[in-house]
Amino acid sequence: MDAPVADAVDRDRLREDLETTGSFGATVRDPPERWGRTVRCGTDANRRAREHLRDQLEAAGCEVRIDAVGNVSGRWTPASADPDAAPIAAGSHLDSVPEGGIFDGPLGVYAALEAVRAMQDAGAEPARPVEVVSFTEEEGGRFADGLLGSSVAAGARPVEDGLALTDDEGGTLEAALEAVGFRGEGRLDAAGWGAWLELHVEQDTQLEEAGVPAGVVTDVTGITHCEVTVKGEANHAGTTPMGERTDALAAASDVVLAVEDAAADRAAVDPAAVGTVGSLEVAPNATNVVPGRVEFGIDVRSVEADSIERIVAAIRAGLEEVADERGVETAFARPFDLPPAPMADRCRDALHGAGDRAGVATRSLHSGAAHDSMHVADVTDAGMVFAPSRDGVSHNPREWTDWADCAAATRVLAGAVADLAGA
Repeated sequence: MDAPVADAVDRDRLREDLETTGSFGATVRDPPERWGRTVRCGTDANRRAREHLRDQLEAAGCEVRIDAVGNVSGRWTPASADPDAAPIAAGSHLDSVPEGGIFDGPLGVYAALEAVRAMQDAGAEPARPVEVVSFTEEEGGRFADGLLGSSVAAGARPVEDGLALTDDEGGTLEAALEAVGFRGEGRLDAAGWGAWLELHVEQDTQLEEAGVPAGVVTDVTGITHCEVTVKGEANHAGTTPMGERTDALAAASDVVLAVEDAAADRAAVDPAAVGTVGSLEVAPNATNVVPGRVEFGIDVRSVEADSIERIVAAIRAGLEEVADERGVETAFARPFDLPPAPMADRCRDALHGAGDRAGVATRSLHSGAAHDSMHVADVTDAGMVFAPSRDGVSHNPREWTDWADCAAATRVLAGAVADLAGA
């Protein structure tokens, strides 16, 4: 039944949903190919995006639920479905980074809703309910490092801990959700789903370069964040001889290069391995003072846990070496560690099969970015499908996925949802 379902995907309806959502929190609106938006969790723009989704879910005959941390779900239970059967869930998120694009997140949410509409239009009779989901605070930055709603839904974070998270002004997530009318009750339980699928923009160039409209994700990268402090001695830049300096920034520079070297060495055998120093704070940060203290953050990623551990070990060895050679003090912490998440073979097969039957070419690839599917994969079968990103640009108003590619990837998603739901 999934070929008619795929054929029933309405490209114009999907585009209208995405353009409407893109207008909430708009920072740039220069159609057709430049749409910027800022939609932070608990803001007025976030309220409008949530309300629009709720209205669209209800219009499609879905039972809408809001959980305690603001996760939004809409369950469609047609007469053919066993209401007690574990539903097939699909979706993504509605929040954005500051001045982000209109596809990252909303494409996955509205593609999931379009899958429901297409099943309805095609007269599909699924044996299971289908649930459309929008997770809270996927991007992070206001109340968490990201993936907040999915971490609660997967049981990795208690509801109470999530609600108690604060922003830079001391406001809590609970208060922000109450202010926009989306502080619900209970907990969305991902473990109760029969399977989960997420459509997302690729945020890379593999699909574009290959001319393939849909990518089936094999693994979502693991991520480790390390925090490093190098302490030297601040002193006068003019009167301190070069041979008598304990320059914290010069020492930190050695470590930054060690990160690059360690990641490059590992990438020779694991192309998914990357390492980045993305933040740096220098004290006292004055042109005429030898730096006395440097704090910096390191991001290490790979789809292989062993690669992450090898890179981190090399970084720690580099810290020991620089401490011995330059006479600085160093400190190391690893506050964030998210292991790689393989996608379920069952879901991958459903996505590839749906592409074959709909005449949409697919290819396998890994995800170098984190997604809510990582948490969901811990408690049920999960799969992801990517749509091409022009020039690989994302988190930027120039983020763009052609409408034809949005529709093609949605056809793959819709066919897989129908297959897994027994339609």
